[in-house]
Amino acid sequence: MVTAETLAARRQEIAGSDDLSRLLERLTAGAHPVLDRMPAIPRAKALLSTDGGVCPDDGATLVFDPWSPISHHCPRCGRSVTGERHDRWWARFQHLWVAERAVHLAAIGVFGEHAAAATRACELLAAYGDIYFACPNRDNVLGPSRLFFSTYLESIWISSYLAAATLLREAGQLDDGTAKRVAQIADEAANLIGEFDEGFSNRQTWHNAALAAIAVWFEDEDLLRRAVEGPTGLLAHLAHGFGTDGMWFEGENYHLFALRGLLTGFSWVRAAGVDPYADPELTAQLDRALRAPTLTALPDFTFPARKDSRFGVSLAQPMYLELWEAGRGAQGGFEHWLAALYASPAPPAEVFDSYLHEAGAPPPVRRGREDLSWWMLLAMGPALHGSAERWRPESVLLEAQGLAVLRTGGRYASLECGAYGGGHGHPDRLHLTLHEAGTLWLPDPGTGSYASPDLFWYRSTLAHNAPRLDGVSQPVGDAVADSFDVRGEWGWTRGRYGDVSRTLVSGPDYLLDVVELASEESHAIELPWHFTGEASVEAPGSWEPAVLADPQVSSAERFLPEGRAPLVIRAPAEGGSKPLRATFLFDGELLRAVAPGVPGSGPARFYLARASGKAVRLVTALSTGELSLSLHAAGDTIEVRTAKGVHRHHGVVEGWEIEVGSAVVRLSGRRAEPRTIGPLTPQEPPLKESGVALRVAEPPALDGTLDGFDAREPLALDHDDQYRRSEEPYPGPDELSALAYVNWDDDTLYLAVDVTKPDPCFRPDGAPPLLLDNEPDDIHSDGLQVYVRLDPAGGVFGFLVVPSHRDQALRVRGASDTAGDPAMVEGAWSRTETGYLITLALRLPGWDAVAHGDEIDFDLLVNETLPGRERRAGQLVWSGGGGWVYLRGDRQPAERFGVVALA
Repeated sequence: MVTAETLAARRQEIAGSDDLSRLLERLTAGAHPVLDRMPAIPRAKALLSTDGGVCPDDGATLVFDPWSPISHHCPRCGRSVTGERHDRWWARFQHLWVAERAVHLAAIGVFGEHAAAATRACELLAAYGDIYFACPNRDNVLGPSRLFFSTYLESIWISSYLAAATLLREAGQLDDGTAKRVAQIADEAANLIGEFDEGFSNRQTWHNAALAAIAVWFEDEDLLRRAVEGPTGLLAHLAHGFGTDGMWFEGENYHLFALRGLLTGFSWVRAAGVDPYADPELTAQLDRALRAPTLTALPDFTFPARKDSRFGVSLAQPMYLELWEAGRGAQGGFEHWLAALYASPAPPAEVFDSYLHEAGAPPPVRRGREDLSWWMLLAMGPALHGSAERWRPESVLLEAQGLAVLRTGGRYASLECGAYGGGHGHPDRLHLTLHEAGTLWLPDPGTGSYASPDLFWYRSTLAHNAPRLDGVSQPVGDAVADSFDVRGEWGWTRGRYGDVSRTLVSGPDYLLDVVELASEESHAIELPWHFTGEASVEAPGSWEPAVLADPQVSSAERFLPEGRAPLVIRAPAEGGSKPLRATFLFDGELLRAVAPGVPGSGPARFYLARASGKAVRLVTALSTGELSLSLHAAGDTIEVRTAKGVHRHHGVVEGWEIEVGSAVVRLSGRRAEPRTIGPLTPQEPPLKESGVALRVAEPPALDGTLDGFDAREPLALDHDDQYRRSEEPYPGPDELSALAYVNWDDDTLYLAVDVTKPDPCFRPDGAPPLLLDNEPDDIHSDGLQVYVRLDPAGGVFGFLVVPSHRDQALRVRGASDTAGDPAMVEGAWSRTETGYLITLALRLPGWDAVAHGDEIDFDLLVNETLPGRERRAGQLVWSGGGGWVYLRGDRQPAERFGVVALA
């Protein structure tokens, strides 16, 4: 338990440790700005928008300065900008920073016996007594929240807030009035966080940590048991969110975020007197989770930006250092890894929601253990005995994650297979990352801002060094790493995704890459190459305009070679170090184009190899330095000619062989088919909602009335299980409901929707853009979403429909990720005594093939917004399911559609 006795014991341990004593001294010195003046605490709810926190001149992210609430600095152009949107962006980080400062002050107040720090910590806690409840729980992006727009931020904030309060209370330094205010806030936070369970999400680890903190504050055993032992509690997340290889299923970025949430939660569990490390199996799984990012780290100690990761982030960030310090403090290990991180140059502190300790301060040249945050006063071991020179990572296959890493000399090459990765996954199966000679030559770009349109580029196959077929991004699916082996200086791996395989063979002088298509049908296979720097083709030839269809791609050109010189692309390194040469062998064409580079870099040129057929092979040899390679194919054998001799590569039944002079290197390592991780409990497929579409002899009037509609078989949207809410539960059918009538004839599908809503709120025609996110603005209006699929194997036609303010006209747009086209829709609307009525005609391609007795997939959603809101309040869904409306935009999964029979 956190008691006066345990705090006193820790105080003695700090006094007896040079590292911990220096940490306490640094924390005390760093507290002076907050002791000298009370920081500004935002009275506004934080807002996520596309323009808040972004320089209007150059698009750079503004600097978060905790001491500048109304003037925000651009690091690129130097301009200071003002405005409510920027202030509400700043409020997000300021609320989190103030809570961190409260616990920072509480820690030095308790362990450093600093009375002024404890007093200021109490003042910061008390200040939220009024502010917290004045912020409305509405207009949220992802889960209920008062101070923020998402529940996970509320969870991070309350964890820091209660850490400060708990330390002060147990040290006898929290007055009764402040304790009462803290309890009121904690009780409300428990209600908000507790009702929004996100299942196996990286965010849910923080929800669990917050609920554990609240349980400790109230000494609530039932709440603690739910946070720890519940179906989606901390233990379940450790056992199932982190795979058998220790990696979180969404990749390194979310692995590190979830791991900090897990360790924070375990700290609260220990504070309640329970030892989560007592179970050897859980301890072993936690060790695997702590070790996993060390195995995949790039040679420069950044983590690979797989899936929706941030790009180029160092694992020597202080927030990440604390993970291994806390894990080591709990169970040991990681000395050499930590020593290597501390020995590397200190990266500038990134802005993280869960770590703002260095915000506003310049980074040190080297970070030591004394540069970490207040948490380490409680969690860090007294001393670190490790050697950076003894950290030597090796090649590895993370089988559950499907990531193969080949390390040869200073080269790092990885092949991404495995599962797609959930909502943060990318269609980048068989992507190649290459880091060699101090340069990241072939990066995974990760993802920039979720509110920026370039999100769709980074979530495309074309943005990766991964193959695609027929000019479209890979469909959602998993790839398998079926082989992995290392023998001396040679290593190999092979992955398969559908009809495409990719083989990497890493030797002492080069990396051989072999992409193969083997299909019963002919396809165009394309392999993008995103080289770092200004790569150029060394072979003689010219360029002519070409077509590479993508909204974010420009300046596409095709290479016209002169003669039969080898096709080589040379990428120079920055600073004059060794360049990279890529030598190609394939029967096809080479293109180049311009598209967004890695996040924060601006536009960049990339290359693309394209070939067609049923059986296609694209071979590339990559090497740094002055080594000149040439490639030749003789049947299934690939010859790589180097200055040292000829290497002959060929696949064999059990693996891969390389003839090096008179020697033969045999690589095998066939892997068993990995077990697909399914749900923890069997899930029955959802029951399909069903309805009837009646045939009409004449087209309805389509004038916003029911004239001409056969209204005998209405579809009802009027009960709680059909309502997806943002904050408040279903208000009832008198406040929101609908009856829909579906008719048809040989040419058209007709739809009338009579919506009950006493005070409809329609977004005006020509209204300024909301600039909230990447979703269409019209979802934040009363209106409809309609989805039709004529054939279960065919495409979906989806439409977003909103009444016009000026007349009976409708605004129609095709719904995201569907084939819906506004030209397919005709209709009108009218006001009624109880709400509004919309009538539509949908003239869909392929409708002439349907007939009486057929069934079509269908769904109807009714969006709800309320006066004074920035975002929609909820929506009714004919196919049912209930739940929450967050992050759905105008999308509806086809597997959720109901069925309408044509009668």
